[in-house]
Amino acid sequence: MKILTAAEMRDIDRLTTARYHVPSLTLMENAGASVAKFMQERFPDLARRRILVLCGKGNNGGDGFVVARHLLKMGAKPVVHLFAIPREIKGDAATNFKRWKKTSGKLHVDRESDRGASVPLPSDYIVVDALLGTGIRGPVGGRLREVISSVNQREAGCCVVSVDIPSGLHADTGEAQGAAVVADFTITFTVPKPGLFLGAGERHIGHLVVRDIGTPAVLIEETGKGDLRWSEPHEFARFALRRKPDGYKGDYGHALIVAGSVGKSGAAVLASRAALRAGAGLVTVATPEPVLGIVAAHTPEIMTEPLAATSAGTVSERCLEGSLMATILKGKRALGIGPGLSTNEETQQFIRALVGKRTVPIILDADGLNAFAGRAAELKDARGIICVTPHPGEMARLAGCQTEEVQARRVELSRKSAAEWNACVLLKGHHTVIAAPDGHAWINSTGNPGMGTAGTGDVLTGMLTGLTAQYGIDSWPSLIAFGVYLHGLAGDIAYAESGEAPLMASDLIRAIPRAYQRFYSESGRG
Repeated sequence: MKILTAAEMRDIDRLTTARYHVPSLTLMENAGASVAKFMQERFPDLARRRILVLCGKGNNGGDGFVVARHLLKMGAKPVVHLFAIPREIKGDAATNFKRWKKTSGKLHVDRESDRGASVPLPSDYIVVDALLGTGIRGPVGGRLREVISSVNQREAGCCVVSVDIPSGLHADTGEAQGAAVVADFTITFTVPKPGLFLGAGERHIGHLVVRDIGTPAVLIEETGKGDLRWSEPHEFARFALRRKPDGYKGDYGHALIVAGSVGKSGAAVLASRAALRAGAGLVTVATPEPVLGIVAAHTPEIMTEPLAATSAGTVSERCLEGSLMATILKGKRALGIGPGLSTNEETQQFIRALVGKRTVPIILDADGLNAFAGRAAELKDARGIICVTPHPGEMARLAGCQTEEVQARRVELSRKSAAEWNACVLLKGHHTVIAAPDGHAWINSTGNPGMGTAGTGDVLTGMLTGLTAQYGIDSWPSLIAFGVYLHGLAGDIAYAESGEAPLMASDLIRAIPRAYQRFYSESGRG
C-alpha cells in the first residue's frame, strides 16, 4: 500500500466521510479501539498494570479518550491525564472527552501552570501517548515538552504506546519538533506516514503496527501521489499464483549460487537451500573444489559445480579462463553471488569480472559487495539486471560515507544509489528499504531482532535468487520487495517458536513453507 503524507491522510478521512458516509466519529472510535485491542493482545496482565493515557486537546487526544474507555471495558484501570483546558477541546475529541467523563474513569487535568510537576513513570507503567498527532505545527514547548522529556526518561520496563505517531514527530519529514516521544510501539492508522521512516523517525517509533480503521482501500491508491510503499500481503498478490497441473521443474527456473570457501561452506548451503524453498525448479551451487563435498552432502536436491581454488581455499581467477563460467551459466535464469566467498584479492577480482559480464539477473551480496567497495560506479549497467543487498556497513563502503549517515538517510540514500547504479538497492536493517532505479521504493513490514544472526543474509540471497529464477525480471523490484517480505515473515514465524536469542538462519528456511501458506491466505489466494 502507499505511504501517505499527513495532508493526504486528512483528504482520505474527509473523503471517507463525504463519499462513503462513514462518520469521522466512527473512524476515531475504530482507531482508539484498535489501540486498546493491541494492548490487550500484547500485555496479558493488562488488568493488573498501571496505565497512564496522556491526552492533548486535538484529535490525537480524542483517540486517547477512546483507548481509555475501551481499556476500562477490558477490566483495566487507566488514568487519563489531559494536558489542555477542557473547553479548548473541540469536535469529535470533545465528544469522546465527555464520554470518558461519563464512564467515571479517572481524569487529571494538567495545566501549563503545573510546570515543574512530573508524571510518575516507574517500571510497571504502560503509557499511552496521545498528546500530539500528525497535525503538529511548530516546535513543541512549554509543559508538553516537559512531559515528553519525562516520558523519554522513564524507568526500564515502563512501556510507551504511541497513538498514530510519537508525539512531536513530524509526520512527513520524521524530524523531532523540539521534542518527540521515543515509543516502544507505534500503532498507526490506515497507512504509515513518511515521517515514521525518514529523518529521526526510525529512532522514535519502536515496533510499528498498522491498523485498518474502516477507510476504503480504493481511496489510498487514488489519493496518494508518492512512490513510497509499505509491504503487506495484498501488495504482492500477483505472486500468489497456483502452479499449472502439468508444470515441471524446468518451468520454475534454474538458479545458480556462486558461494562458499574453506571455513565458510555453510553460506553456500544456506543460500542454495533457501533458493529451493523459495520455489526454484533447479538449483546449482558453484563452489571451490575443496568444499564441494561438504556443500553437496547437506542438500541432496542441489547440483554442484567445482571451481578452481586458491591456496586459501577460495575461488581462483583461473575460473575465468576458457569457457568454464559461460558453460556453468548456460540455461540459468538467475545468479546469486557473494555469500562466504571471502575477501581474498584474487577472489574479489573473479567476482568483479563475473559481474562485469552479467548475462543473467544478479543478486549481489556479502563478499560480492565487498568487491565493489570504493568502486560502486562499476555496478552500473544499462540493462539494470543487478540487485545489491548491503547492510548499513556495506552500504557505507559502497557509497563512500559513514554508517551513521546511511542510517540517518536510509530511504533517500537507497533511492539515490538505485538511480546512480541503475540497480535495485536493498538496504537491510529494521524496516529494510527496497529502491528501484525509477524512484519507487518499499519499506518492509516483516522481520524481528532475532534475525540479526549469522546466515540470515545468505538465506535472503538464496530466496531472492530462487524467486528471480522462478518469475523472471518483469516487475523485478516488486518481486525483490516480495522476497524481503517473505524472508521477514519466515523470520517472524521462526521467532514465535524459538524466541529472539535462540533463532538461527536455518530456522528461517524451515519456516518458508508456513510463510508461503500465511501469505497465500492473507493475500486472498483460495
